[in-house]
Amino acid sequence: QVQLVESGGGLVQAGGSLRLSCAASGRTFSRVVVGWFRQAPGKEREFVAAISWSGGRTYYADSVKGRFTISRDNVKNTASLQMNSLKPEDTAVYYCAADVNYSPTFQESAYEYWGQGTQVTVSS
Repeated sequence: QVQLVESGGGLVQAGGSLRLSCAASGRTFSRVVVGWFRQAPGKEREFVAAISWSGGRTYYADSVKGRFTISRDNVKNTASLQMNSLKPEDTAVYYCAADVNYSPTFQESAYEYWGQGTQVTVSS
């Protein structure tokens, strides 16, 4: 079992930055892949970024590449998503998720554990 709690969401103007955090407890955090997903109103949840167990491999959706950075601290059992140059289309509920498999994936179905989500709103 892994429990995940997101924080750091809020309202920001276009071009601004936010940093989301995901605090984990339960299973050894260093042995889960962490992914970030988001769901905008009226849309399906979509992959944003993922990071491997050690943090050595990261993956991003094309829509956020170059603007968002995923990271993790296996000592503090936390993961983060630094979001820069935010756009109104980034507005969504952002979810942290954990996958006990070794290889990071963009596939939502692979992630067994999910946080409750945190709202990010980007105004134009």
